[in-house]
This record gives sequence, C-alpha cells and structure tokens, in this order.
Amino acid sequence: MRRILPLILAGAFTVVIGLLAWLVASAWLSRTARDDLREEAGRIAVQQARLFASDLAQFRLLPLVLGEYNDLGDALRQGDPAARRRMDGKLHLLAERTGAPVIYLIDQRGETVSASNAGTAESFVGRNYRFRPYFVRAMRQGAAEYYAVGNVSGRPGLFLARRIGPAADPAGVIVVKVEFDKLIRIWRTDPGETLVMDGRGIILFATDPAERFRATRPIRPAELAAIGSAAQFGETPLQPSRYTLSANGFVAVPGGAPSVVGSAAMPVPGWRLVHVMPVAMSLREAANLARLIGLVAALIAGLVAAFLLWRITRAADAARERARLEAAVATRTAELRDEIAERTRIDQRFRDAREELAQANRLGSLGSITAGLAHEINQPVATIRTLSENARAHLAGGRLDRVAANLDTAIGLTARIGAITQEMRRFARRGTGTIEPVPLDAVIAGTRLLIGDRFRTAGVALDWPPPGQPSVIAGRVRLEQVLVNLLQNALDAVAEHDAPQVALTVAAEGDRVALIVADNGPGIDPAIADQIFEPFVTGKPEGLGLGLGIVRDIIQGFDGTVSVVCSPLGGAAFQVIVARAKEDRP
Repeated sequence: MRRILPLILAGAFTVVIGLLAWLVASAWLSRTARDDLREEAGRIAVQQARLFASDLAQFRLLPLVLGEYNDLGDALRQGDPAARRRMDGKLHLLAERTGAPVIYLIDQRGETVSASNAGTAESFVGRNYRFRPYFVRAMRQGAAEYYAVGNVSGRPGLFLARRIGPAADPAGVIVVKVEFDKLIRIWRTDPGETLVMDGRGIILFATDPAERFRATRPIRPAELAAIGSAAQFGETPLQPSRYTLSANGFVAVPGGAPSVVGSAAMPVPGWRLVHVMPVAMSLREAANLARLIGLVAALIAGLVAAFLLWRITRAADAARERARLEAAVATRTAELRDEIAERTRIDQRFRDAREELAQANRLGSLGSITAGLAHEINQPVATIRTLSENARAHLAGGRLDRVAANLDTAIGLTARIGAITQEMRRFARRGTGTIEPVPLDAVIAGTRLLIGDRFRTAGVALDWPPPGQPSVIAGRVRLEQVLVNLLQNALDAVAEHDAPQVALTVAAEGDRVALIVADNGPGIDPAIADQIFEPFVTGKPEGLGLGLGIVRDIIQGFDGTVSVVCSPLGGAAFQVIVARAKEDRP
C-alpha cells in the first residue's frame, strides 16, 4: 500500500497538469494565433500598398513630363494631320518603353487627336471623352486621376490626366492609363484575399475577380447617377459584395467564417486597401498545438513525479546536478548578455557612420573650396595692413580725416572677413536636424560665398538667381550642402568645355519651390541615368558616387524630391523641389 499510494498520487498529478496545460495553452494559443494573423494581415496590407505606390509613381511622372513638351501643344492647336500622326508614333514608342497600356491626347473639345494605339482595333483617335470626369477636372484644375472601365477596351484602369497649356487658354489634355492586372497577380501569391475600394465603398479591383465592381455598402442614388453618366464601370451592375463595411472596418461574412482584417491607405485620395485572412486554419493549428502541449505537459509532469520519487533517495546527487545546470545557465546568460551588448554597440556604430557620412561630405566640400576662401581672406587682410600703415603715417602728419577714412575702410574689410569665416564655421558645424522656414536668399548667399571664388578661379560663368526669393522649409546648412554638391558636380562637368556655363535658377509655384542646377557639359551617361542617385554610381573616373546619394537623403529629409531634368543649357540638370514657407505662399 505504501508503494501504490505514491504511484496513484503521481498519476493524478500527471493528469491534472496535462489538463491544465491543455486549457491554458488552448486559450493562449488561440488568442496569439488571432493576434499574429491580424499582424500578418496588416503587414501584408502595408507591403501591398507600398508595391502599388511604387508601381503607380513611375506613371504619375509621365503626364507631368509630357505636359512640358511644346510639340503636344502644337499638335493640339495647329491641327496638322501629319503632325498628329507623328505624335502617334512618339506616344506609341513612349508607351512601349514605360509599359503604359495607352497614352493619348485630347483637344479642348474632348476629341482624341493622337494616341499610342492609333491604327489598332482599339484606337482612341476620333473618340470624344468630354463626358469623362478626368477630362473635365483636368481642364478645370490642371490635373486629375479617375478610375473607370475603358469604353473601347473594356478593361478597367486608372486614368492620369494633365492639362496642356494655361487655365486661361488650355490646348487640351494628355492622358495616361494605368492597369493593375500584373500587380493583382503578384498579390495573389500572398495568403488571403486583397480588396481595393474607393471612398464610396465600391471594390475597384481584388485578387478575387468576382469581387470587382461590387459594393460593400448601399450606394446613394446621386452616386449611382454620377457613375452612370460617366460610364465609370461600363454596364457592370454594382451588386452587393460578400464583404460588408461596418463602423469597425471590413467584416468577412462568406459562409460565416471568422476572419481578421488588415488595411492600409493608398496613394490615391479616397482609396483604401483591405487584406482579409480567414482564421480557421490557424485556430485548428493552435488547437492541435495545444493538445500536443497538454500531452507534453502530462509527460513532463509524469517525469517530474518520477523524479520526485527518485529524488527522495538521491537528493544529494540531484542537488549537485542542479547546481551544475544553474552554473551553465548563468554562464550562457552572461554570454548572451555580452553578445547583445556587442550587437548594440555595432548597431550604434553603424548609425554613427551614416551620420558621419554627410558630415564628412560637407567637410570634404569645404576642403575643396578652402583655397578659394583663403584667397578671399588674404586680399582684405593685405589691404587692412596697407591701410593701417597709411593711417599711422597720416596720424603722424595730423591728417585725422584720412586716418578716419582708412579705419572705416578697414572696418568694412574686417566685416567681409567675418562673414566669410562665419559662413565657413556654419557650414562645417554638424547639423542639428532642425527643419524650419529658411530664407532662400540667405542660403544662396552662403553658397555663393563658399563656392563663388572657385568658379571665378576656374573661369566658369555661373548665373545666380536674383534676390527676393521666398523662404523654404529646410535646414540652412544641409540645403547649402545640397547646392554646393550640385554646383561642384556641374563645375567638374564643364571643366573641358570651351565656353563653360553653369546656372542656378529658382522657380516658385504654389506651395513648392524648385531649384535647378544646369550646365552645358557632356550630360549624364544614359547607362547610369536610372541609378545616378544610388550609392557608388558615378560618371566621374575618380568619383566615389556618394555625393548625389547624400543629396537625395538630405532632400528626402525635407520631404522634398530631387530628380534629373532636361537642361536648358544642353548638358545635365538636377531639380530639387522643397516646400515653400507658409508665410511666403500666394
């Protein structure tokens, strides 16, 4: 009896521990599975939205760039059939190179005069799109984006439109259509279903083709009338979706199966991406794992009970073994702590190195222009000495008026030296990262003070913008660093030119300000044009390819952009766009 009772107690202990472990694990794993799945759905939604944004960004530039072409306005205003057919060829070539499904040109009456698909069965030439909202909005507002089903091809897409010519006398509209079939095929590789809806709750496209053009909530009669008048979805009826939009977001209802939802904002106003993932499979896996944990816990409990029985007779050996295990755990814990500390130090050094790169670039630029600044300082210093010697002679002769004149001139020269050294100290200091309204005139004056003498020494003509420029949202030292880098690159580019010329121009429009550095050098090698802002990509034989990358990082820190544009001087040109200060906005 004394031997059976401990065995019964050990068995009961094993069963109780197994049941408790199963119940606790089941509750915890189910909750964790839902949380993990919800987090994964949100992560997938964000990734898919970013993929959509990157795919759309390249097409958004097309109407903006094409709007600057003079031959578009000529084709619209002159009405020359030969010129329009040549434009067909240009648009067709551009569509092939960019991957755009179709690019077409509409005159102010709404009639398509040129298209990349001219001469095909789906040609847009001769068709009138005055009824399309994207044409009306572009003519009125300058630009528009509108998602609809093509009335010729029957394929849905996003129409990106931009007005050609000023609002007072528009010539027409250039339109680029973007389709997302390839993107949807990529999304289908992710688990779950993805829906993209507009602000009215209408699903525009989804990984499940059956959900396209379905409504997640009742559509108001006024909205239905607007959709019908614009033929936005062709003749497709807006049937109710399997998914409903509630106050808490999308709720999956197909078959009553529980689901989790992740969502992300889209780069098109009013659009939202929703990713739905069913939880049934995860819950089954969690239940199976909970049962396995219960069995393992029961097995462990049985082993513990057996160990306790065994420990009664072998307490001393168990104590020594426990001490050995505790020492091993402590040793390993210390090792892991040291590894974590080392990884933390390495990560900190990496961040410090990135911060030092911009500072090193600034100091390197300052080093390359120090000789010119030294010449700027030496001249007034020599003049001050001459004035001082003259003043002493005039003082001895009692000519106090000439002494005063010499001293006034010396004071002005010392102010000039102070301005130069102050600008050098400001440029060399490590930036604080502050972004605030900065007078663009002060930035240009500082840049001119730093690099102007180098251009004069090299004999390169440098055109500066006139004073009276607006303030911008930036950091003064870092914006000066951007201009110094771009101007030095331009100076290097025109070194071998017979009549070198560099220009810095400023154009303010609305709430943005564009600064363009252009030269008449050989331009950018087409082989590296697409990667010119990537690290270690350079067209200079001895360049490191870091300067333009630093320029891009600084401007992105200002929430601005930098890009390669057509040079008015025939060489290369870089355009920097930053936000205009509110007090200077029209």
